[in-house]
Amino acid sequence: MDSASYTILHKKGLLRERALQAVELLGNCRMCPRACGVSRLRGEVGFCRTGRYAKVASFGPHFGEEAPLVGTGGSGTIFFSSCNLLCSFCQNSDISHLREGEDVDVKELAGMMLELQDRGCHNINFVTPSHVIPQILEALVLTADAGLDLPLVYNTGGYDSVGTLSLLDGIFDIYMPDFKFWEKEPATSFCNAPNYRDTACAALKEMHAQVGDLVLDQEGIASRGLLVRHLVMPEGLAGTGHVMRYIAREISRNTYVNVMDQYRPCYKARSDPRIGRRITAAEYERALDDSLKAGIHRLDPRTRFM
Repeated sequence: MDSASYTILHKKGLLRERALQAVELLGNCRMCPRACGVSRLRGEVGFCRTGRYAKVASFGPHFGEEAPLVGTGGSGTIFFSSCNLLCSFCQNSDISHLREGEDVDVKELAGMMLELQDRGCHNINFVTPSHVIPQILEALVLTADAGLDLPLVYNTGGYDSVGTLSLLDGIFDIYMPDFKFWEKEPATSFCNAPNYRDTACAALKEMHAQVGDLVLDQEGIASRGLLVRHLVMPEGLAGTGHVMRYIAREISRNTYVNVMDQYRPCYKARSDPRIGRRITAAEYERALDDSLKAGIHRLDPRTRFM
């Protein structure tokens, strides 16, 4: 396996510089599109309710991710508490909304990464990292010193600032964003993010410019590239056809996409008449047809549960 991208930056001394730049940004936080402007260095919190330290809910090998990430050793996931989207239907609301987890310092976070490598994971998969990028980069400097050499996965809701993503150029090998909504109304109603579409479009372009299409090794394990997730919603609220046409025309027809069928009403969605039910088989099949018609042909082949 080729060396992970960040090892090259580390040898040049640039990884430490990126980490210092990111930490400085916490003083007037605009890490994500919420642009709260609080001083997280002084313990102030904004939308994500996260101050100087990252909070981790759990970490370990995960075998429920896409096949190119899992392989035989699993994807080494680190689940961060809180989120910069806080969707009303979140299936991990205990972690995102209720912020279950423990504050960790840079040495503890670095130790988690190294343990996951020692346990035979194929990658380090940061779940919901948008609000804790500085903390990740600080820890990465320590792990690079200690011999970490696994690809890094940026597993995000897709609500990321291009300026912040530029700090990650040459650091993350695999970007795995959601593309949740096309229309403004559901993005506003369910995520309080009226600019979600424009933000996600710009973020995906930046991610693809950095890493390109998903590349698999001889064993089918991802080493680099973009993997997009799209959750099918009841009543077509996710705008699947529009999303897939955008990806095919503006990103790449070779984009690896997981059109996900596992939506179920969680958290506040249970009392919402529009999204208070699971999707139907017909809705999911329509979403798959829309994806294929748009020209997306690298669809995740996992077994579907309806």
